[in-house]
Amino acid sequence: MAEPKLATAFGALAHRAPNDLPSLGRSAVALQAEAEDVLMTVADALAPGTHDMTLDQRLAENWKRPEAADPIRRAMVLLADHELNASTFAARITASAGATLSAVVLSGLSTLTGPLHGGAWRGVSGLVDTATAMGAREAVQSYLAQGQSLPAFGHPLYPDGDVRAQALLPHIPLPPIFAELQAAGEEMVGERGNIDFALSALADVFDLPRDAPLTIFALARTVGWLAHAMEQVTSGRLIRPRARYVGPSLEV
Repeated sequence: MAEPKLATAFGALAHRAPNDLPSLGRSAVALQAEAEDVLMTVADALAPGTHDMTLDQRLAENWKRPEAADPIRRAMVLLADHELNASTFAARITASAGATLSAVVLSGLSTLTGPLHGGAWRGVSGLVDTATAMGAREAVQSYLAQGQSLPAFGHPLYPDGDVRAQALLPHIPLPPIFAELQAAGEEMVGERGNIDFALSALADVFDLPRDAPLTIFALARTVGWLAHAMEQVTSGRLIRPRARYVGPSLEV
């Protein structure tokens, strides 16, 4: 189930999507102006506040943790784009059809909520809860003994460790349970903490809401989706993958 503020963002975008102008046939200036407006629609849902504040400041103020603004800013910069991940590809497909920019963001946000994408924070949260209850090493051993992959560690694109996490973690005073998990995970799994680990550590150290990692992720990535959408629209090409039927022959 979507978190309340995320549900508000879905509702606001769904209201706009069929009513805004299609993206095709419009100038880059017009699209940029609308992109800014769509971004504010998402920001107003996830971090209500005045438009004279930066997005990281709005999140920090909403969570009454102004001291968290700088690490939130760093996280958002690192999360704004990540080439053609699942949500960005969905957004570009929507944009390629000439849909409204609000529909583009709605597509991306819908994909982001999947447990294998932006919803990965839940797995990290569960791991931290288990580690808090039984100890970090014991938690890692328990996951591995049950044949479960360890949330928060490793990334298929980064065999030497998630560079986003490596850029963010030095700016976060790592809570003890996260430091213990980091050591146990690296020793027993041979992988380093990824961006989901870093976001969860950020949320923990500043006592942010449990779903703060997804909120930060969604607001930051909205910027990236909109940039991808404008690039895709200007290409004038419809993304249309092909498929080949490999089943039994059919008689018509």
